Amino acid sequence: MTEVIIQIQELTKQYPGAKELALRGLDLSVKQGEFFGLLGPNGSGKTTTISILCGLIQPTSGHISVAGHKIPGHLNAIKPLIGLVPQDIALYPTLTFVENLSFFGHLYGLRGQSLRQRIEQCIEIAGLNNFADKMIKTYSGGMKRRANLAAGLLHQPKIIFLDEPTVNVDPQSRNVIFDILQNINSNGTTIIYTTHYLEEAQQFCHRVAIMDQGKVICQDTPHNLIKNTAGSRDLGEVFLNLTGRHLRD
Repeated sequence: MTEVIIQIQELTKQYPGAKELALRGLDLSVKQGEFFGLLGPNGSGKTTTISILCGLIQPTSGHISVAGHKIPGHLNAIKPLIGLVPQDIALYPTLTFVENLSFFGHLYGLRGQSLRQRIEQCIEIAGLNNFADKMIKTYSGGMKRRANLAAGLLHQPKIIFLDEPTVNVDPQSRNVIFDILQNINSNGTTIIYTTHYLEEAQQFCHRVAIMDQGKVICQDTPHNLIKNTAGSRDLGEVFLNLTGRHLRD
């Protein structure tokens, strides 16, 4: 049986001053080596969930285990095991790609030959060999996305969290990004992936969880969700049938 690498039970989060809970008793499990999609409308709690798992914010209550370590008690053990690729580009625009990788590598404790090798590998992963010494601000949108992803992989995390990694990129860059993700996933990296591109989730994710109003309302393979949700021919229709068609702000 495949080991569960992330386990969440009865997770709640209430932000200071907020009348409503952002997370309302959320339950979620992710298996080691999964390409896992975390889906939901705006405001459903996806970013809050990932922020708690990465140690960026504290939960209000609940039980959380990441790679066998409890949150919030063992964040120092968890942080070297995880990588986060946020939707906003988390690179210094006036530094080159190499300079960014060197800076983040030092933060991860990489030094010397090990750091140089990982920088070379990440440049290759991103397909930016000819642009490695160019400032990030000169990159196209697709190049920035690939560089952002490669920086998150620099320390070879066991689990990587991806927040909308293909938003506003050209088809060629999107294809490269998914080639990268499928390759690292096939080598054992667990991927937690949020997106509004439901056709991508249907194609690439082993399982998905759909969130709404701070809870997981379903969790299964895309195939099973489509089969078991009346009136649904694809994951997009499953999503709308379960979360509704009204606009979310």
